[in-house]
Amino acid sequence: MADNRILVVEDEAGIREMIRFALQREGYEVIEAEDVEVARISVADERPDLILLDWMLPGTSGVDYARELKSQPTTRDIPLIMVTARTESDDTVRGLNVGADDYVTKPFSFPELIARIQAVMRRAVPGGDSECIDVAGLSVNTASQRVTANGQQVRLGPTEYRLLHFFASHPERVYTREQVLDRVWGQNVYVEERTVDVHIRRLRKALAPFGCDGMIQTVRGTGYRFSDKI
Repeated sequence: MADNRILVVEDEAGIREMIRFALQREGYEVIEAEDVEVARISVADERPDLILLDWMLPGTSGVDYARELKSQPTTRDIPLIMVTARTESDDTVRGLNVGADDYVTKPFSFPELIARIQAVMRRAVPGGDSECIDVAGLSVNTASQRVTANGQQVRLGPTEYRLLHFFASHPERVYTREQVLDRVWGQNVYVEERTVDVHIRRLRKALAPFGCDGMIQTVRGTGYRFSDKI
């Protein structure tokens, strides 16, 4: 965990300072940005290992910047946590839909913030064994963390990669949303079950151009299953 670099994008200097202190105490290197313009420069100059992004920012909003980050090939794989005072579930889903890997609602405790950062970073760096899972033209290589479909690269965010790897490792088995949360997000991480649905939609969208989205199957009333059989 030490030496991981986190970009904190927050316009309130007092909150930014408290976050910086808490992160540095845990051994993280911290970059600060008070708005999106400064954040863009920081990302270009000092590519962070994770971005902690406030929803409400002057000028370009955090949601719009998240959408921008996830649309660019050079930044789409950077793990992203949204920080927001907005507690409505629709806002949470909106934040996840633009590419956030997790969200933290203000006011938050610093132990919770650290736990969420650690969980997202663990998901972003899966185990590096040499296993390669091949199912009906879809290949998941855990050594290179690359996914290909019929020889073409499939671009996935870190959470979608973890989801696909988990499902491909356990084909033909049905998992509830709660089980998926435990296996992919980890126990003791406080994430709503609807988060699974959001990331499943994103995974299917990424697989759709290759005709592989049907492998992620919804089992009505239960959860999800990975299968190459209709």
